[in-house]
Amino acid sequence: MTELMIPADGALDFLSLGALVHRLDPGVVPFRKATECRIHVSGGEFNVAANLADCFGLTTALATALVDYPLGDLIAERVRAMGVNPIYRVFAHDGVRGPNMATVYSDRGHGARPPVVFYNRANEAAAELGPGDFDWEAIFADGVRWFHTGGIFASLSESTTELALEALRAAKAAGAVTSFDLNYREKLWRVRGGLPAAAHAFGSIAELSDVIVGYEAELERELGIEPPPRESGSPLDPQYFFETAERLRQRFPDVKLFASTLREVHSTNRHVFGAAVWTAEETAVVPPVELEVLDRVGSGDAFASGLFYGLLTGEGLEEAARLGWAHGALVTTTPGDTTMSTLAEVRALAAGGSAAIQR
Repeated sequence: MTELMIPADGALDFLSLGALVHRLDPGVVPFRKATECRIHVSGGEFNVAANLADCFGLTTALATALVDYPLGDLIAERVRAMGVNPIYRVFAHDGVRGPNMATVYSDRGHGARPPVVFYNRANEAAAELGPGDFDWEAIFADGVRWFHTGGIFASLSESTTELALEALRAAKAAGAVTSFDLNYREKLWRVRGGLPAAAHAFGSIAELSDVIVGYEAELERELGIEPPPRESGSPLDPQYFFETAERLRQRFPDVKLFASTLREVHSTNRHVFGAAVWTAEETAVVPPVELEVLDRVGSGDAFASGLFYGLLTGEGLEEAARLGWAHGALVTTTPGDTTMSTLAEVRALAAGGSAAIQR
């Protein structure tokens, strides 16, 4: 059992703070030759809240920025469709320059050709958010069981980092579990001073977090620890992750749980995918299996969603890890950044289900 003290009830099971974006997806066609795109509404912090509401049936909310123009309307419709309660600071658009809802461009790649992601986050409304924009006392007044934010939101500006810290302090004061997904994006941090700036921000946020999710490489680089010696060169080795977590606990003694997917990419469409979770009392490993991947975007957020669901509903650590792994695996089989799976499907895969036809 983990050290996490999760409130038994509250008006919200889960609250995220983050930025909403729309992702343009030309499928397997590179953007330089694309003639059409699908639009996916996304955002690392939103994805977790959306998955927990739509697949897992929890009561969730998102605090974020929204612009009053057609793209804002499109995004708000998707938030409603996924069952997430919105807490918006609304911005007016000037008709020309913004502020804007950010655009993420991401093709899917194929085979030996990897996916390519780039951004237009110029004059982004979410980057203008800062301390004082949300009444945290009122938001937490009726009870919030779990509060979550991530490194993508923290990267947008100095003020979003400060807002994340403000929200985490309010969440801790209200008794909510707090979590942070590192979600390091080199292109986003490059304009903020690169890795040193990210490590400084992430270190401050980690000090207020009960749960940290991130790849082991992120845990080392972005939280600034000396990595342990690696006995195996495989990214699928859970022991290396556990040794990294032990070192991180020495630096961040209040963090109670570290979690990571274990992934080896053989091609864009063939991954080997597992998971590992560490606490001071016990660890859990989901052995890697080979996946045929349609769209990998959002699979890390999907892992976090299933793991959090298991912990929020009182599952043991191993079962919570399996639910996270299964949900992450399923999200790679569908287009877009958020879940299209049902809880029954997640539980079936977590229990060892197969891809045989269901009649």
